[in-house]
Amino acid sequence: MTDNHHHSRAFNRFLLPHAHLTFTFGDDWFARKAELFARFFGTPFFLILQTVIVAIWVVINFFGFVHFDEYPFILLNLAFSLQSAYAAPLILLAQTRQAERDKAHSEADAQHREDLARASDERQQLAVKQTSLILEMLQRNTELTQTIKTLSEKLEKLTREVHGKVMT
Repeated sequence: MTDNHHHSRAFNRFLLPHAHLTFTFGDDWFARKAELFARFFGTPFFLILQTVIVAIWVVINFFGFVHFDEYPFILLNLAFSLQSAYAAPLILLAQTRQAERDKAHSEADAQHREDLARASDERQQLAVKQTSLILEMLQRNTELTQTIKTLSEKLEKLTREVHGKVMT
């Protein structure tokens, strides 16, 4: 599994709680196709294609044998008006849908960061608690060592006294 694929799976795991969110204009066939169409308007291919079509249109009508839209190209202006009448709302729809996706991703990312911060705080609190327990155990160990030393000294003193009385 690649690192990028793993990151994608991990990120999607945090998006699952937001899966219930619906897009502003729905997620039906029309909304998806309208968004694809609106995204097409911003591509270099569309701009080049439109420029070629307009150039052919002008050449055919100005210099050609067929004159279906003579100068000042009223039919071409009508086509541009119709195109912009549809393009503007479709582009707005695509932007709104993208904003909804960005919002869901942002919320998921913020929740993920909160979860990480909470887990980090919990680990830090556990580390502080464990450090405190270790220090307490060391203190008790030191006290026990001191008690054993004192008892050993007393035992040695008693052993000498008993040994001294037995030998005399």
